[in-house]
Amino acid sequence: MYGLIKWLMEYIFHVVNDNHESMPLDPCPFLSMAPTTEPTSRARAASRPKKDNIQAVALGELDMDSSKYNIRYLLTICGVAALGGLLFGYDTAVISGAIGPIQRHFDLSSLETGWAVSNVAIGCIIGAFASGAVAARLGRKKTLIIAALLFTISAVGAAVATSFSWFIIYRFIGGIAVGIASAVSPMYMSEVSPKNLRGRALSMQNIAIVFGQVVIFVVNYLIARGATDAWLADVGWRVMIGSEVLPCILFCLVVFFIPESPRWLVMVGRDQDAQRTLGRIGGAEYGERVLADIRESLASDRLRRQQADRKGELLRDQRFWFIASIACLIAFFQQASGVNVMMYFAPVVLGNVTGNTEVAMFLTIWIGVVQLLGNLLGMMLMDKVGRVPLFKVGTVGCVVGLLMTSFFLYRSGGLSGDAAVLQGYLTLAGMLVFMLFFAFSWALGAWIIVSEIFPNRMRAFGMSLSVTTLWISNFLIGLGFPILNQNPWLTEQFNGAFPMWLFAALMALAFLFIRHFLPETNGVALEEMEDNVLAKYPGGTAKRRGATGELVGATR
Repeated sequence: MYGLIKWLMEYIFHVVNDNHESMPLDPCPFLSMAPTTEPTSRARAASRPKKDNIQAVALGELDMDSSKYNIRYLLTICGVAALGGLLFGYDTAVISGAIGPIQRHFDLSSLETGWAVSNVAIGCIIGAFASGAVAARLGRKKTLIIAALLFTISAVGAAVATSFSWFIIYRFIGGIAVGIASAVSPMYMSEVSPKNLRGRALSMQNIAIVFGQVVIFVVNYLIARGATDAWLADVGWRVMIGSEVLPCILFCLVVFFIPESPRWLVMVGRDQDAQRTLGRIGGAEYGERVLADIRESLASDRLRRQQADRKGELLRDQRFWFIASIACLIAFFQQASGVNVMMYFAPVVLGNVTGNTEVAMFLTIWIGVVQLLGNLLGMMLMDKVGRVPLFKVGTVGCVVGLLMTSFFLYRSGGLSGDAAVLQGYLTLAGMLVFMLFFAFSWALGAWIIVSEIFPNRMRAFGMSLSVTTLWISNFLIGLGFPILNQNPWLTEQFNGAFPMWLFAALMALAFLFIRHFLPETNGVALEEMEDNVLAKYPGGTAKRRGATGELVGATR
């Protein structure tokens, strides 16, 4: 582990400081990056699309040519930012294996158990809501550094907590870090990525989140394997929580090496620094062109504000609330799918069916693995198929998976022994169907939509509002599920199936919302996003875009 961290530190230092051609680094067996060969300025100019060739750009015939960009550099800085996502996944999912032992250790009621899980979301709400103002004032990079330090404090403190109150306090601090990272990491990646690579770059955030979840599922299982319930309740849960310290330290070390967001640099008047970063990503001409686009967008924003307070004007702008409503509902429906019941409470749900904690924790690993595979599939399809088609297919699949899960849970009453274990595998099958469809659509697409749907002047506040909505939904579901799941009457009547029926109904509503209100954002420059989204506004006349981003006509 030390050798890998040392190699990674050297690699990031050399890449970010443009010394990769001469750096004496041995190849890392765990990491491979795309070639960094860049075309000459003449070749880059010859291959640049004309402004009127919009359809070709959208279809990936020109701008999707990754040889025009310094892919190695882009992957490196986005990968470092995505470590915030890895800690997001690790921190939120570690509780899935620890909650049972924690409940026994502190002798918690069902409400206190829900509080032990969901209190993190309160911190997330505060962190997400404050992230916009902090990122606007201090910059995206310094905000990520703050998140890294808070992650570390939380991991150490929660692992050694001597009372339930202190455990809640340190988990709350971790929630603030998660809230900040969940908003600022994708914000940073959306602002450094070329528009037609933005979906794949932002996919790194969600891949990192899911990878962090898979890692902790495996770690939790290995810690629990062969252990007694008494040891898990006394020591095991502390080891699970404390294992987060290692990725926390890695994030703290490498986040210092990434550059600041070029869009934020222009906002504070550091145009030369912004052009330098953009030049590293796509060459001098790309840097000049994007810098001009950012300046034009910000100049337009200043004219619209007319000396008014930025947030105050946004609050009075009906266009902002229309766009924010779309983003907030996407965030709400992502949580209303019930995904975090699968992630936080999977060992509890499967343990109730199988009657075996170790088997339940082993089965939980496969939920994370399937989610990771689904995210990789979504990463490949998101920029090719478009956001809206994937959302539609994924939502239908989620409903099917939830109904399968509820059916097998409903039939699990009174089973024991091998029959109960078999029913556990059948229940897992329904959960896996749900997780696969959720992963390539909502898991990935929701964060992409929230990150890219807002115009420049709205992005910081709009993203913080949307992510805050996500965490409020997360909190309410995390707090309410144990109460529903342990309700004697509901358990007797439905054997744990009732919450799954509720989630399936909410997903059906989500499909209707996507069909009527979600615009296609694939291939749309951030500077052009407002007109594209307002095509869905009642009475709007802006042109809309197809799945691949081409202009296809006008709305009513």
